[in-house]
Amino acid sequence: MKSVLIIGLGKFGRTIALKLSELNHEVMAVDKDEKCVNAVMPFVTNGIIGDSTNEEFLKSLGVRNFDLCYVTIGDSFQDSLETTSLLKDLGAKMVVARSSGEVHSKFLLRNGADKVVFPEKQVAEWAAIRYSTDHIFDYIAMNDDYAIFEISVPEQWAGKTVGELDVRQRYKVNILAVKRGGQSNMDISSETSLEAGETILVLGKTKDMQKCFRI
Repeated sequence: MKSVLIIGLGKFGRTIALKLSELNHEVMAVDKDEKCVNAVMPFVTNGIIGDSTNEEFLKSLGVRNFDLCYVTIGDSFQDSLETTSLLKDLGAKMVVARSSGEVHSKFLLRNGADKVVFPEKQVAEWAAIRYSTDHIFDYIAMNDDYAIFEISVPEQWAGKTVGELDVRQRYKVNILAVKRGGQSNMDISSETSLEAGETILVLGKTKDMQKCFRI
């Protein structure tokens, strides 16, 4: 269990707060809008109304005591930068900041953010890949080069084993799991057979995936 500070309680911040609470972390939620704070009170450990660009206010929170701080302010470029900078100046161990764009990301990193998340971009990329091709069921970008896809077993692979297909050598992708009837089998060997109607989780370079599965 970790102690987490979340600053900014719009939709993104509320969603993070709810999920962290479900995972049994201790969550302090902060926003300058009383309605936003009241909305998360049923599921967070503590909620406080205050201005995160005020250094004295942030000091009063004891930011050094939190394992993780999220800056999820979505409506003010300047406030997110100031809050991120103040958190690091006050000794925050780890600051994850929400970005609204590439320029914003660069400034957040320069102002001390340890990690930057860009939810709109990430969801847009996922939706573009997921729904533009019928045989893709999920997609997770690992970094700029590698990704994991959940994809239906190609017709030409059905009825063959992983060893027969030799996918690692021929296609430069790795089969991580096979999903059958909603159940995932991660015990993959050369003897594992693939059948029509199943889906597979595959890991590899995005460019290799595109060639292999015609994405």
